[in-house]
Amino acid sequence: MVTLEDVARHAGVSLATASRVLNGSNRRVGAALRQRVELAAAELGYEPDVTAQALARGSSNVIGLVVHALTDPYFAALAEGAMRAADRHGLTVMVGTTHRDPEREIAVVSTLRVQRVRAIVLAGSRTSDDTITKRLAAELARYRDSGGRVACVGQDLLGVDTVAPANREGAAALARSLAGLGHRRFAVLAGPPGLLTAADRTAGFTAALADLGLPAPRVLHGDFDRDGGYAAAAELAGSGLGDVSCVFAVNDVMALGALAALRDRDVDVPGDVSVAGFDDIATLRDLVPALTTVRLPLTEMGERALDLALSDTPEPTTEQITAEVILRTSTRRV
Repeated sequence: MVTLEDVARHAGVSLATASRVLNGSNRRVGAALRQRVELAAAELGYEPDVTAQALARGSSNVIGLVVHALTDPYFAALAEGAMRAADRHGLTVMVGTTHRDPEREIAVVSTLRVQRVRAIVLAGSRTSDDTITKRLAAELARYRDSGGRVACVGQDLLGVDTVAPANREGAAALARSLAGLGHRRFAVLAGPPGLLTAADRTAGFTAALADLGLPAPRVLHGDFDRDGGYAAAAELAGSGLGDVSCVFAVNDVMALGALAALRDRDVDVPGDVSVAGFDDIATLRDLVPALTTVRLPLTEMGERALDLALSDTPEPTTEQITAEVILRTSTRRV
């Protein structure tokens, strides 16, 4: 049986371009490319998949949104943005949760592909496991070859439209701001080693300290959630803070856990040690002390990801999202 991949190879075009021509997509393809694809299909005797044609025309009004966990306010904010965009387009959102299991993420994408949703938005960090990343990219490619559209929030590793937050840059800016307050020795609650968002933030923070001529931070790994922050901060406090004057947790919910662990051990924040996070989760802004953090426009990021998934851009694009340091009372000048 002649496949769409055979046609694309024969015509010398990408699979996505061949799909747009042969599966009835409303995305424009140049006349010369269209003629090459149609000629290749005729020469090979290719017969388009009627189901793929229906998907390419966007017959479904359902969007698939894949997140790690809706109980995490970071993903809840991204989901809110995606749902706002879906409302504007008159579409319905189907949410799948992965619980940070890469295998489950691939399975959810496969299910959404079979259900012929109009577009898929992936919201969440990639992992350092290249095999997993390639398998997910292959699953997404099968969906896109059928005319589906994909966008993600996170690292640009999947060959799809991407909303990429400035994780390294934001963490570096935070390090410089905290050094500006007089801090010289830091600890980083770094999350899981294989999670790229956590690794990028840790690397950006550490590199900025090195550029300033400051010592490398003490790094403690743990889960990328409130309990992980609690456990890492408890380990830090249990072994003695020493000359550490500031703790950077690589997301706000870890910082929340760190504050609880330090409070339980009678460590005053910011009197004994300062604490900072990353993301600026709206529901955590009323913490006492108010949390110093790096602000990302989370709702807007989710909204933009869905808009990209529904756009007519001929090739995948990456939109860089800037981050802003917000200094509050959980950090003090020393």
